[in-house]
Amino acid sequence: MKAIPVQEAVGTVLGHDITRIVPGKEKGTAYRKGHVITREDIPGLLTVGKEHIFVFDLTLGLVHEDDAATRLAEGARGRGLALSAPSEGKVTLTAAHTGLLKIDVPRLTRLNSIEDIVFVTAHSNQQVRSGQPVAGTRVVPLVIEEEKLQRAELVLEGGPLIEVKPFRQARVGMVTTGSEVFSGRIQDGFGPVVRRKFEDLGSQVLRQIIVSDEIPLCVSAIRELLAQGADMIVVTGGMSVDPDDQTPASIREAGGKVIGYGAPVLPGAMFLLAMIGDVPVLGLPGCVMYHKASIFDLIVPRLLAGEAVSAPDIAALGHGGLCMACPECRYPICPFGKGQ
Repeated sequence: MKAIPVQEAVGTVLGHDITRIVPGKEKGTAYRKGHVITREDIPGLLTVGKEHIFVFDLTLGLVHEDDAATRLAEGARGRGLALSAPSEGKVTLTAAHTGLLKIDVPRLTRLNSIEDIVFVTAHSNQQVRSGQPVAGTRVVPLVIEEEKLQRAELVLEGGPLIEVKPFRQARVGMVTTGSEVFSGRIQDGFGPVVRRKFEDLGSQVLRQIIVSDEIPLCVSAIRELLAQGADMIVVTGGMSVDPDDQTPASIREAGGKVIGYGAPVLPGAMFLLAMIGDVPVLGLPGCVMYHKASIFDLIVPRLLAGEAVSAPDIAALGHGGLCMACPECRYPICPFGKGQ
């Protein structure tokens, strides 16, 4: 900082708060630290007795915190994000629509390794809602060297650091297995839960076929749904290791190329993901019916966002894949599935 005559301070950044005192009436801040001084401010500054003030000179290769935060946010922003105006040096990024939040975590770490740069985000690979804050950025000092800011902008080149991928509106086919449901001995509990979950993600179950625990019937139902134009197929029930649970074998028999059977997620260990052509086929374990958050909520949003989920992706879910069974479930505002 340097002290200069107030008449020469236009365009500089105030380096300290300036107090206004009205005897017997008030005492408060007239101008806050970080304020960029305009010509209109000069009479007021003189009125409070400030003929010289301490300022940061932005002509000396320095950038004001508001401008720096805006540049960082603009450089990091991908699709599906809206930026706030700077407030006390911070810019907030919010989801412009419902979708899957994606963060380039290695580059985020590189960015935050630059001195005086702060960029914080929510966890990657989670569903976010329109208007939800997902990130924020600022610099530590009131002004930052242009050179540091340019180093940060180099890290941000080559693609978005953060984006919200929209969900496609999938036509979902559902096969419900189980002789007890097929015969009518018990009511289907899976169907209504799965329908609600897909509707919450903007997709619809186009048809549900209920079959007994016989491989030919399940295979026929899968192929019938494919012929009717299903973009995704879920098979509910029959995922345990009991001899009469034949869902994995049925998916394979229908032409499914299995990406992973078994997932390091609780609830959700007996999950299966396969592909028939470009159509994902999911074997859903019974826990999806009983738990608000399960393997369904970690995998299906990624598929609806157009991502190809691999075996290593599923293996990586083990870190953070344990649901803590909180008395009041607040998913996705919780650690479940957030280890990556």
